[in-house]
Amino acid sequence: MLKVSVLKRRDGFTLDANFEVPTPGVVALFGRSGCGKTTAVNIIAGLLGAQSARIELDGTVLDDRAAGIHVPPERRRIGYVFQDSRLFPHMSVLRNLRYGLSRASARAETSQARQEIRLEQIVSLLGLDQLLARRPHQLSGGEKQRVSLGRALLSQPRLLLLDEPLAALDAARREEVLPYLERLRDSLAIPMVYVSHQFDEVLRLATHVVLLDAGRVLAQGSLSEISLLPALRSIVGPDSVGAVLDGVVERIDASGGMADLRLGHGKLNVSVRDVRAGERVRVQLLARDIILATEAPRNLSVRNELRGVIVAIAPDEDDSVLVTVDVGGANVLSRVTHEAMSSLGLRPGLAVWVLVKAVSTRGHAFRVGA
Repeated sequence: MLKVSVLKRRDGFTLDANFEVPTPGVVALFGRSGCGKTTAVNIIAGLLGAQSARIELDGTVLDDRAAGIHVPPERRRIGYVFQDSRLFPHMSVLRNLRYGLSRASARAETSQARQEIRLEQIVSLLGLDQLLARRPHQLSGGEKQRVSLGRALLSQPRLLLLDEPLAALDAARREEVLPYLERLRDSLAIPMVYVSHQFDEVLRLATHVVLLDAGRVLAQGSLSEISLLPALRSIVGPDSVGAVLDGVVERIDASGGMADLRLGHGKLNVSVRDVRAGERVRVQLLARDIILATEAPRNLSVRNELRGVIVAIAPDEDDSVLVTVDVGGANVLSRVTHEAMSSLGLRPGLAVWVLVKAVSTRGHAFRVGA
């Protein structure tokens, strides 16, 4: 468990945040730019002091201002990946990676409870074998961040902090690096704190979310829980509002890159790659893409149908409402107009069919806890 309680005031801004998150896994600190995410991770790392702080990682107290405890940053065994790679320009990729190993050796505190992370393991996981002889100036932005990740991991951290590691990359380079981050999440039992204001990154990576706004924690929990909250909608905007659900792969169409996903009482045909039957897959169903029907649909091109019951109706943007539908242990959101709600007689307790276009769904393999 990672327990954080911090109070930091500076330059007219106050961070007053308290959260407890399970370990291992990836906890995302998510919120608008300037909400206090980087300040929080810098305090966790020991790089920034605070008026009040208590930080505990898996039973070890790293900071307790009231008790006079402050473990220096170099003794915390925390790896840190910044927005810029911060590689040594005069060293090859291999020497940069070995520097991470040297930091672990200097501390001589490698945990016996967890198997040591080996150089060849990191080279394989991050696809660095063809880059080892190059210098940083010969690497793309995405390659630099992969090397930076590898160096941080080879220092044998008990916690890895990633402060918007993809922020400096264009869309193509971000897509290049994200699968490697997913691979690390699924392969290594190292807790990670991932800072981002890009919801698609959180969707791909997070096992737990802490939602921050103006220096305070608005909510924390699983992404499925957070995705339904009005507090998230105010940050991501109306077009990104939707339920995040986890399902299990039942059948794979490798030729078409599609899979049948068991979700609640029904199935969804989603676009997803590199999965196996029985694996857990996360999918976001945007409210704008969900169609509701009060009668069994017939002769439609939409093939994804889920049976459900309306559990809530809430005001939304302009002349619309958000309808929450329980599809069997999971909730889906649909945005409909007031006119549609009235003409269909939508109300809590009404049985409905939830229609989802296959082209609107994209799944992400999520092997943690599968």
